[in-house]
Amino acid sequence: MKEGFPLRPDRYAYGVRRLIVHAAALLTLFVTAPAWAADKLVVAFGDSLTAGYQLKPGEGFAPQLEAALRRSGVPARVHNAGVSGDTTAQGKARLGWVLGGLKARPDLVIVELGANDMLRGLPNSQTRANLDAILAELQRRHIPVLLAGMRAAPNMGAGYAREFNTIHPALARKYRVPLYPFFLQGVAATPALQLKDGMHPNARGVNVIVRGILPYVRKALGD
Repeated sequence: MKEGFPLRPDRYAYGVRRLIVHAAALLTLFVTAPAWAADKLVVAFGDSLTAGYQLKPGEGFAPQLEAALRRSGVPARVHNAGVSGDTTAQGKARLGWVLGGLKARPDLVIVELGANDMLRGLPNSQTRANLDAILAELQRRHIPVLLAGMRAAPNMGAGYAREFNTIHPALARKYRVPLYPFFLQGVAATPALQLKDGMHPNARGVNVIVRGILPYVRKALGD
């Protein structure tokens, strides 16, 4: 086209149409962004009970909870931050590392710790202090929490059990966070839902746990 020559109307219209097409394509890209972009992020922060001890991929707590949430209409990703054998002290020590490794701030952290403290007979005051520190840090970061309770085994002695069983409810009240009273509800003392060790849930047992805790998770997510 020679300098100073006016743009032909048909070419002007063609250029406008191309701009409209490109704008529409960009709009479609944003509207049809991947589903995970809007997913809520749930972190299962605990010990072997959330880690999926001796279970196959897809059978553990995190994947079963994620599947249950999606079936119920809640788009969510459940990040498995469970470590087998962890005590509350070990959980407290790695909390910052776990949160720092995430690409987004969690919409909910399920704190499930204390069973290994109890099984080792660690002082209840120590367990309470560690859980208190974990909840305080999550509160400082403005991260919602669902606290999963634990109950002492009968062989720990009545005095120890009575004191241990007050830890999770008391901290839930202190920090005003929802409490799922007993993580192993419906599974404890039920051999058909446990591994051969008589402590950890099998895949069916995890399914029972997920069915029990699901309404609490949905409520904590604001569903």
